[in-house]
Amino acid sequence: MRKRSQILIVDDSELNRSMLADILYKEYDVLEAENGREAIAMLQEHEHEISLMLLDIVMPEMDGFEVLAVMGKNKWLESIPVIIISAESASTYIDSAYDLGATEYISRPFDPKAVQRRVGNTVLLYSKQKMLENMVTNQMLDKEKSNLIMVEVLSHIVEFRNGESGMHVLNIRSITKMLLAQLCRISDQYSAIQPRIPLIANASALHDIGKISISESILNKPGKLTPEEWLIMKTHSEAGANILESTRYYPHEELVSVARDICRWHHERYDGKGYPDGLVGDDIPIEAQVVALADVYDALTHKRVYKEALPHEVSMRMIFDGECGAFNPLLLQCLADIGPQLEKELKLKSLGHASKDEMIDVTRSMMQSGNVSNRTLALLEQERIKYQFFADLSREIQFEYTAHTDTLMLSEWGASQLGLPSFIENPNGNPELLRVMVRRDMESLRNLILSASPKDPKVSGHYLLNVNGTRRWHKFLARPLWLGNDADIFTGFIGKCIDVHDERLKMDRLIEQANTDALTGLYHRKAARKVVQEALDEAESGMCFTLMLFDLDFFKHANDHYGHLFGDELLQETARRMLGAVRDVDITARIGGDEFLIFIESPLDSTPAVERIFSSLRCTCKGHPITVSMGVARAPQDGMQFDELFHCADRALYAAKQRGRNCYCLYDDSMAGQLSVPSEIPSEEAGGQSPDQACGQ
Repeated sequence: MRKRSQILIVDDSELNRSMLADILYKEYDVLEAENGREAIAMLQEHEHEISLMLLDIVMPEMDGFEVLAVMGKNKWLESIPVIIISAESASTYIDSAYDLGATEYISRPFDPKAVQRRVGNTVLLYSKQKMLENMVTNQMLDKEKSNLIMVEVLSHIVEFRNGESGMHVLNIRSITKMLLAQLCRISDQYSAIQPRIPLIANASALHDIGKISISESILNKPGKLTPEEWLIMKTHSEAGANILESTRYYPHEELVSVARDICRWHHERYDGKGYPDGLVGDDIPIEAQVVALADVYDALTHKRVYKEALPHEVSMRMIFDGECGAFNPLLLQCLADIGPQLEKELKLKSLGHASKDEMIDVTRSMMQSGNVSNRTLALLEQERIKYQFFADLSREIQFEYTAHTDTLMLSEWGASQLGLPSFIENPNGNPELLRVMVRRDMESLRNLILSASPKDPKVSGHYLLNVNGTRRWHKFLARPLWLGNDADIFTGFIGKCIDVHDERLKMDRLIEQANTDALTGLYHRKAARKVVQEALDEAESGMCFTLMLFDLDFFKHANDHYGHLFGDELLQETARRMLGAVRDVDITARIGGDEFLIFIESPLDSTPAVERIFSSLRCTCKGHPITVSMGVARAPQDGMQFDELFHCADRALYAAKQRGRNCYCLYDDSMAGQLSVPSEIPSEEAGGQSPDQACGQ
């Protein structure tokens, strides 16, 4: 009797292992491992008995890529082929799996018959074609050597400065490979490049390492760079080349040499208008030309801190119209040829995981096919029960958004609380949802979620929801979902919201108490300074403001003569009259003793407003007349900083007192030398700005 081949299934999900075992048990003996470490232990014990491994990528303990790396190091891949079965369908994942030695890559959900055929063909191939095994092994070892070199070089860079790697370098690598492959197909002139394509693609990942020498204030500046900043930014190409030239690791390796050329010349342009050397035409190494074009395309089609992503069609038009510089006509032809493939890759980035309804449909289909064991069905039902149980038990409004279907799913309890269906298509345009949460807040929440990164994926915010006709504060906790760990491939988000209305009101009261004067309820001095400066900083061009500083005439006399309680009544009455004379958006403060401040947005000529407010402050309290002396400063003519306006108003107030009190004075330059004793106002450092890199810098 023929000995059955053994298949090792490695997946952290018991459900997934069960489904694969159901497909294969008739033809093969099946072993199971729930993580990478367990799989390695089983390989050590059964190395010569296992004919094939079915491997997931995303697992705890040790992921699929790490398993492949260990298998490669121990040369197990020479005799044990690996088929990746994963829900991760991005090209970068697939390329990485093949680079590490995987034989096949099957995306989940899969066709059971297709799995059977691929497993059978792979087992047969490895059993009968030892020569092919050796060829694959040699290719893999070459790639491992290149990867080792890359690791060593990157280690040198890390020593220079910590940086971050993102999807950009992976995109450049993929686009570079595609452009080079097409170039070899259409031109015999570059046919010799064919065997070097993997090496050049690997080298392209280092094209921007010179940016580690650039200040973060320039790299992360959202606005346009100044001419001086642009000159600094342009030095990154030479800096990168110098780093590679000075590395002590593998200085003579072709990878390092090619990477050095790419670093230095990937911003050269075919017409000689690039930098740093102004090379023209084919004087630019073809490797650098290809990476330059890949860099521009990726910069245009992906979101950056200084710009939104542009559609494929718009990006291609800009490149071919010369808006991003001149390129080799032959490479432009290659770009046009691979354009549909690039567009497909972009669309892949908008794909998310299947919704729960879609997964249920898949499950039902499998059940009808009769290829699922009782164990698998029990596990499926168990997962559904657990999810529903915890969702209902939590008494929280849970939600899940799936990008590629543009659908929002709410937990049943949450949907009932909000009076909404549990499944909402096109949430941004759904009238029922917009009744519960206004569009502005929905957009704010989405932007907050999109601002997260894999290193810090959790976000939170407070928003008002209309619940049964009452607007109540809710705390939102959410995190985005990406395809794998790639923040450029957004698939949706999950989260929950909790009613925190009562806690929010209590916190607002505490904040108000911390920022207001206990006697009058107005802002105190420190809070007034902060809110006034914020208003000045956020002012749009053409806006004018007026700051009024005043105190009560002869207040000390009234306080001493009638007592402190009467003095407090005068201050409270003044505060009431201030609030009655201004708008809700205006700023009122008691900044000390009997000294008050009013800050308003005003016309350029604010005299009528000042006159009205000044007049409203004069009154009688229990037979005692209240009059004030007021100094007035205006923005922008007297300054756009709180300190400037305050000191000008203080000098004008001194002038008003010199004129006999019970009047106001507008500050002018003649008062600059007036004696005043401005209170100390602590200065606060202004924040900085932060990348202007359209078409790639």
